Amino acid sequence: MTARANTITIDQFAAVDIRIGTIVAAEIFPEARKPALKLVIDFGPEIGRKSSSAQITQHYKPADLIGRQVCAVVNFPPRQIGPFMSEVLTLGFNDENGHIVLINAGKPVPNGARLH
Repeated sequence: MTARANTITIDQFAAVDIRIGTIVAAEIFPEARKPALKLVIDFGPEIGRKSSSAQITQHYKPADLIGRQVCAVVNFPPRQIGPFMSEVLTLGFNDENGHIVLINAGKPVPNGARLH
């Protein structure tokens, strides 16, 4: 079978480190070019707390996010977004209007648990 440009191997997928963590702080990110929130996510003792810029303002208010578990890629290099350093990529899907809906586990799991 020939690999297509949009296919990856299981080893490539395994290299993406997706973990779950709990949002411990969230605030409006006024300097962002597109509306966004600054998040601090606790990924447990192995990874610790990491920051993330997330364009999720259509569905989420900062106060409503505290205590919510989210999934994020934790092994991308940090990315400078204006004056803010985003250390992880918080994951979500586009809804029918193109607004991000966060993904999470169906039940609470320990912070830092890896997606398999």
